[in-house]
Amino acid sequence: MQKVVLLFVLIFSCFCFTQEKTEQQIKATLKDSLKIKAKALYGIDNFGTLYYATENNSFFKKTKDTIITYSNFQLGEITSANTFNPLKINLFYKDFNTVVILDNRLAEISKIDFNTTQPYKNVSFVSSGYDNTIWIFNADFQYLELYDYKTKKLKLKTVPVQSEVLDLKSDYNYCYLLTQNYLFVYSYFGSLIHKIKNIGYESLAFNEAHLVLKKETSLFILEKNDTKIQPIQLPKMLIKQFLVTNETVYIYDENLLRYYQLKIE
Repeated sequence: MQKVVLLFVLIFSCFCFTQEKTEQQIKATLKDSLKIKAKALYGIDNFGTLYYATENNSFFKKTKDTIITYSNFQLGEITSANTFNPLKINLFYKDFNTVVILDNRLAEISKIDFNTTQPYKNVSFVSSGYDNTIWIFNADFQYLELYDYKTKKLKLKTVPVQSEVLDLKSDYNYCYLLTQNYLFVYSYFGSLIHKIKNIGYESLAFNEAHLVLKKETSLFILEKNDTKIQPIQLPKMLIKQFLVTNETVYIYDENLLRYYQLKIE
């Protein structure tokens, strides 16, 4: 009987140890900060290159040594900018239903006016795709489209979603669509990989390693190829905007950009 009890205790202990080991804590430690006055931040790379817009709707690329700018006042306010591919940056001007593609010197490569495309497209969100493609959300039909702006042809479209879209982020391989009800994860050829319940997440930040989600004054992380969203331990604060690059989360508020190092324990 004692042997049976001892065996049970050993098995239970091993099980508890395994459970504790698998439950990871993700902590964010403040490493640095930078004062910057911007209307919106759009990206920061491994070399510290910062992409942002100012109140006059000019788009800036700031390196350690130089600052270059792009302005198109005819198109009004920049709705979003995607800097995942620094050689093909896309700026979206929702009021004019137009996307501008810039090179690494912020010179125009292409200008896509969806008011003149056939058929007409009413676009509400834009993000980068592979090669000469961009992901666009068609607001009239409520589905994602992968659009080749060189050939002016549609490469694919997804099944329509049934709730309000909150955010869209992507890279060459994945596309993340956050709606009021679900987070949808698609492959680069439009197949649905994951459908995760949205429990209050409002917006996304994304790079090759991590997807970070914002909910009120908290941030959460979703590892690539995973479906479990985990909280990031950091001080409660107002989060005007946030970015992620590799193991660093950037939080912007009150003209201060804070750098937090992610650590999994």
